[in-house]
Formats: sequence, structure tokens, C-alpha cells
Amino acid sequence: MIKMICILSLFLHISFQSNNFSLEEARMNYNKASNDKEICEQMIEELETKTQDPVLLAYLGGFQTVWAKHVGSPIAKLSTFKQGRKNIEKSIAKDPNNVELRFIRCSVQKNAPKILGYHSNIKEDIAFIEKNKIRVTSQVVLTNINELLKIEE
Repeated sequence: MIKMICILSLFLHISFQSNNFSLEEARMNYNKASNDKEICEQMIEELETKTQDPVLLAYLGGFQTVWAKHVGSPIAKLSTFKQGRKNIEKSIAKDPNNVELRFIRCSVQKNAPKILGYHSNIKEDIAFIEKNKIRVTSQVVLTNINELLKIEE
């Protein structure tokens, strides 16, 4: 009985760690995806099965918008960008006061070509992020936020 409990505990611990690892992996690879097609593709593949969580859905959307940079066809570029934008907005609708979601949207909007018309929340998101970034507990996210805000200054 004790062996069974230990094995179950170990299994749950490993499962829990792997779920957290996926989020940390997404956080760490987010800024790399623009210059690394393989990382971007890998993150999309991993995140496509984890869309129940608003943060993971937002990262999926962020990586999808970046993927538009890596595909060749203009139709594919537009399609993947629109899907990414949709996922980001869906995640924010689920959790509008989440600083990390606002960071993802802001980073995409700041880097998206103006012709795509996805830039209307930049000032709102920057103000929200600056006011609420104290709530962020991930050092990776804080570093990414500070990089984004430094660009703005």
C-alpha cells in the first residue's frame, strides 16, 4: 500500500512538473521564436493541445502570430496571424486582468505590421502592465515585460 502511494505521488509530481515545464518553456522561448522557426513550430505543436488554460492559449496565439513571419505564402501568413490574434483575444476575454496575457497581446501588437490593423490596445495594455506588473511572479515574464517596456521608453 505504501509503495502504491509513493508511486502515485511520484507520478502526480512528474505530471505536475511537466505541465509547469510547458508554461516555463513557452515563456522562455517566446522571444526566441521570431528568429527561430523550429522553436516557433515546436511551441505551436505543443500548445495546440493545451488550450483550456488562458495563459497557454495566449502563448499559442503569440507563437501563431510569429509563425506568420516564417511561412512563405501571403495567404498562409494572414491566416496564421488571424488565428493567433483570435486565440490571444479569446484568452483575454477569459481572464482580462491577467498581466501576462496583456503582455503577450501588447508584444504582438507592437510588432505587427500596421496594415494588419491589430494595434489598438497598445497604450491600454502598457498602462495596465505598468500598473500591475508587481503581481507577476515569474522572473522570465518580468524580464520579457521589462524588455517590452524599455522599447517603449
